[in-house]
Amino acid sequence: MCRIGLCKAGFAAIPRAMDPTKIAPPRTVGFWGTSLFPLNGMIGAGIFALPAVLVAAVGNFAPWMMLVGGILFLPLALCYAWMATRFEHSGGSVLYGEAAFGRFVGFQAGWARYASAIVTAAANMHVMVAYLAALFPGLAGPVASPVAVAVGLALITAINLYGMRASVGALGVMTAIKLLPLGALILSAFFAGSEMGAVTLPQFSQVETVILLTFYAFIGFEGVVEAAGEFKHPKRDVPLSIVTMVSGVTLLYMAIIWAFIAIGPQFAGEDNALAGVAGASMGQIGSLAIVVAASFSIGANNFASGVAQPRLMYGMAERGMLPRWFEYVHPRFLTPFNAILFYGVAAMLFGLWEGFEVLAIAGTLVRLVTYVVTSCALPVLEHREGRIDPLHLFCVIFAVASSLFIAAQAQTQSWLVFGGLLVVGTLLYFIAARQKPEYPLDEA
Repeated sequence: MCRIGLCKAGFAAIPRAMDPTKIAPPRTVGFWGTSLFPLNGMIGAGIFALPAVLVAAVGNFAPWMMLVGGILFLPLALCYAWMATRFEHSGGSVLYGEAAFGRFVGFQAGWARYASAIVTAAANMHVMVAYLAALFPGLAGPVASPVAVAVGLALITAINLYGMRASVGALGVMTAIKLLPLGALILSAFFAGSEMGAVTLPQFSQVETVILLTFYAFIGFEGVVEAAGEFKHPKRDVPLSIVTMVSGVTLLYMAIIWAFIAIGPQFAGEDNALAGVAGASMGQIGSLAIVVAASFSIGANNFASGVAQPRLMYGMAERGMLPRWFEYVHPRFLTPFNAILFYGVAAMLFGLWEGFEVLAIAGTLVRLVTYVVTSCALPVLEHREGRIDPLHLFCVIFAVASSLFIAAQAQTQSWLVFGGLLVVGTLLYFIAARQKPEYPLDEA
């Protein structure tokens, strides 16, 4: 008998909701649609800047440095994958934290993650508009830029309101637009005629510096667990998509860095270095394609977050941690309408305000806290079941240690913002988290 009902049986015998008349979003997303979320969570603007930075730092060891980063990140990804096999509802770390440590920790994990995501959405959209301004200079104006940010966020919200199928379809198109130019760049490197040369191992101090960059390249994969309630087979597809996409993104980064070295390592350290490399191998159209790909990459990253984060709010409302208003599902579109609308409006308001950079940086710190909560939840649940898997425990220790190491690099200002979010979340918890959950976590 399992005290928390989260063992191998998961939620299979638990009703979707206590109210049988309640409308719930349907499970319409298969494996490939599920995989779009971790893929686009990881691949944003970084893939267009990181190759040049790594090559400038460690030379032709850069592709292998990326492989090292992927291997070091894998234990954390596995912790999420193993936790995802236990849950089939939306919420991610909210459910993990509540199941292992109680409702307060679950609420804080969800609240902080959501608050940071709204600000990050606005910050990312500003970066996307900046890329597009290279093609359309009018977007760089003091009025045009924030308006373009608001319009972009409004478009994401509108598609998201219309339905999960439409959202996944749009996300798939954006993913193709950003990956095709990168694939063409890799292909062109085979005809560059340059050689990698002998690989030179960097000094340890150099590796210690750039390992932080490789870790950041994978942050964002966890968004897939937050929308699990609308996937057809979440306990199977979510873990598989996490492991597959983390491995695939590692190989993609390695290939792009190899192409960068083969075509134009002299561009290392320059702005828009990857566009310069594409121009050297494919002409002006190649450079233009990379700029377009970069803007769509950031847009897809934002779009994936815009789909996942409202489902996080919906999951918190299901658990009685937020007002039932956030649990409203549109009877025609079958989407968590109010949660999506709230997220979109809040992100647009932040997008019109230019003083949110510190909050955006603090958002990375919040992600690391949710990483620690999720990782630590795994051995706690296994202990309650009577056995802790040694491999799982090793990955948990490694994931927590790496997360704490990264968190230690944060500046004091980011920690102060994080503390503020924690205080606000505590107040909201005692106001909002008084309702009964829609489904129990404590049944066998």
